[in-house]
Amino acid sequence: MREEIKVMGQKGDALRQRIVAAADQLFYIQGYENTSFSDIAEAVDISRGNFYYHFKSKDDILSAVLDARLEDIRAMLEEWENQYPDPKQCIARYIDLLTTNQANVIKYGCSLGSLCSELTKLNHGMQNQATDILVLFRDWLTLQFRKLGQKKNATQHAMHLLARNQGIASMSNAFEDTKFLQSEVKQLKTWLDEITA
Repeated sequence: MREEIKVMGQKGDALRQRIVAAADQLFYIQGYENTSFSDIAEAVDISRGNFYYHFKSKDDILSAVLDARLEDIRAMLEEWENQYPDPKQCIARYIDLLTTNQANVIKYGCSLGSLCSELTKLNHGMQNQATDILVLFRDWLTLQFRKLGQKKNATQHAMHLLARNQGIASMSNAFEDTKFLQSEVKQLKTWLDEITA
């Protein structure tokens, strides 16, 4: 009996994860406000009743999406640090996110920046939870710059890089300009070479 309950729980967890993944994608493509319960239920191909079993409100889903993003990004940053012992390579890997996600950035902008901006406009209660992901990036980049000996300007460099990243994503999306994105990424790499020379 215990094993059966455990298996049922695992299936429920898997469905919950599918709902969160679908909601995350729809929030990115359509925006949080323009995504309905029905949109998410349809994307996962479940009934609304089954949907409400896992999430009582859209805010519950948003909270789960933000938690999942935070967890995924923490894991990604940890993986980079294990893969690239040189902090400069870690920072370069962050810059490369723009080209890695180029097709989506051109179509929809930055998934994190777009959501943070929308929640701010809505004066949404979870705005700070979304901003925590930017804080995670800022703190991680600050640490990488410190490791490179940039202790005095580490936070300033981290904020500059975050701002450039968001600006490049916004402008590339607005103008649907792949060449601009790639050119800006090259400039960021040159900037990184210059400040770490």
